[in-house]
Amino acid sequence: MKTITWRRNSNSPINRGKRTDAMEGTEGTQQPHLVLANKLFLLTHSDVDDIEKVRLRDEVMSTVVADDMAPLYETLAASSVLELDQKVLDSMRAKIAEELKKLDEKIADAEENLGESEVREAHLAKSLFYIRIGDKEKALEQLKITEGKTVAVGQRMDLVFYTLQMGFFYMDFDLISRSIDKAKNLFEEGGDWERKNRLKVYEGLYCMSTRNFKKAADLFLDSISTFTTYELFPYDTFIFYTVLASIISLDRVSLKQKVVDAPEILTVIGKIPFLSEFMNSLYECQYKAFFSAFAGITEHIKLDRYLHPHFRFYMREIRTVVYSQFLESYKSVTIEAMAKAFGVTVDFIDLELSRFIAAGKLHCKIDKVAGVLETNRPDAKNALYQATIKQGDFLLNRIQKLSRVIDL
Repeated sequence: MKTITWRRNSNSPINRGKRTDAMEGTEGTQQPHLVLANKLFLLTHSDVDDIEKVRLRDEVMSTVVADDMAPLYETLAASSVLELDQKVLDSMRAKIAEELKKLDEKIADAEENLGESEVREAHLAKSLFYIRIGDKEKALEQLKITEGKTVAVGQRMDLVFYTLQMGFFYMDFDLISRSIDKAKNLFEEGGDWERKNRLKVYEGLYCMSTRNFKKAADLFLDSISTFTTYELFPYDTFIFYTVLASIISLDRVSLKQKVVDAPEILTVIGKIPFLSEFMNSLYECQYKAFFSAFAGITEHIKLDRYLHPHFRFYMREIRTVVYSQFLESYKSVTIEAMAKAFGVTVDFIDLELSRFIAAGKLHCKIDKVAGVLETNRPDAKNALYQATIKQGDFLLNRIQKLSRVIDL
């Protein structure tokens, strides 16, 4: 079984009735529903063996039952992830109906006898209950009602964070995108720096999950020294994402300043298998060591819920970076020398480079007869000159056509 041993997710069931506040994350405490989402992802992963899946299935079932997640249970049973036990389902539905009755009574009592603050808290409790049982549509509807009872910008921001957490649970990128835009609009009305820094991590995770690694790297790097978003993932997981996004997004100088020498990263990176070797061997041009660490890192990416959909893309991008870096030092080099530097066969490197050259990722050509690679790096000044000439010709043609129309 390939496991990500450096993750410190809590495996304990969610305590019923206990409020999980998005703004009260403490170090190492991940939002329980996101822990559950990761287990559900692993349950459907082909690289996870059957014995591990039995354990995961038991843990998922325990969490679902402990939190009366009837709507999610029905969905999982319909997709054959869990076996349907009608008695368990009926019991959960009965508990949900009883709890909703109590919450409605509290809302009615608050509206009749108490102040606006108590009314808001009663509505918020109902929103959190719907989130806890996994009823997405009713949770969003109730959060909207709660927002109507909320005046303070900070409290309205907290509601957006609840929505974002639901978005990441269901991987609903449209909901996440709209919520991030909403949060940014709220910050124009005010808002504290802690919440703004938290939002950067949420947006960074969204960007990484939608293959915008450049923006994700920038947002993550801005949040390294102020990270408190433990409800999403532990700090070591955050560093893992930051390093991976930065390696394929930053140039060597920026990578050295912001990542390789960053004290916040250096204190954690040793706890994450293969990551230190992966980053340092790339920067120090130790390509054989890089490929060795690269093989280990791929296993972590495969088993990561957010990175798995982009596995092939990331593998291509990181190889583009490392091959480009190697070829940067040469005008020409033998294929055999490059294969030796990477610790692979000549046939492998020949096939690899052929694909990247054909895709326009590498600026070189292969002399198969001589067994030599010749680089033909584009001249930036010449490219700018050619682009200017082309745009100038286009502009002159447009002016000539316009003059003819005016003459008529």
